[in-house]
Amino acid sequence: MARTSRALSRQPIEPLRPGWVLVDGLPVFHRYCVDAGDDAPAMVHVHGFGISGRSLEPTAAMLAPHYRTFVPDLPGMGRSIRPEPGPGIRGLARALVGYFDAVGVEQATLVGNSLGCPVIIEVATSFPDRIDKAVLVSPGGGPNNQPLARAMRQMAIDGLREPPSIIPIAARDYLRFGVLRSLSLFAAMTRYPTLERLPHLVAPTLVVAGRSDPLVRIANAPRLAVLPHVDIVTVPGAHALNFSSPELVSELVDAHMRGNPLVPDERSSVVEQITVTTL
Repeated sequence: MARTSRALSRQPIEPLRPGWVLVDGLPVFHRYCVDAGDDAPAMVHVHGFGISGRSLEPTAAMLAPHYRTFVPDLPGMGRSIRPEPGPGIRGLARALVGYFDAVGVEQATLVGNSLGCPVIIEVATSFPDRIDKAVLVSPGGGPNNQPLARAMRQMAIDGLREPPSIIPIAARDYLRFGVLRSLSLFAAMTRYPTLERLPHLVAPTLVVAGRSDPLVRIANAPRLAVLPHVDIVTVPGAHALNFSSPELVSELVDAHMRGNPLVPDERSSVVEQITVTTL
């Protein structure tokens, strides 16, 4: 609870620190922690539609002691400067790789939430050598979120299932992003051909879906069988799992990174809370 409450402050959750870098000539705000050392694997957290990286801080802060950790605000979102015109999924993927270059990361594990998952798949399509491993949390987009009116209803339902502490973050970020840009990017996310491009994601991949998430249809999980080395995990919770369940998500991500069982021993906080399917 303390970690989530601190996420509402302007300062990132410790040990994350704030900073700015230039990506394609535009300032990008990010949170980072490299205390794990130069030899630690790099991990980049990719936030969802219209919201900032603040929604990912609780999980990222828990993983930061073990991994070189980076949490950018994608261009035009959060505190990052808005490019003209606003980028779509492909543009965000290119900007993310530009961010890699700006912070000196050659290859990283990408941990995405919602819109961040199609962005990761686009990186895998266009820049496959930059991904070491992938974690797709609450992957958004595709037929389940079409038409746009249906997706908006799903978002409204999800808002009632998220912790109230995320509301100030989401409200501030969505208002700053703007209505027209929100509609345009959200439409691009729902049209993104996620299933067609999944074969490009050949890195070891963990998919995490909340059982109460109205934006993700868990029954479609077997369609991910086109991917090699994929584990699919269903957990309690809705869409913003990186914010609402940081202990659970960080433990799953760490197990994925280390090649450990995704259902830990009986002392773990996640035992009896998850269902794992290996395809």
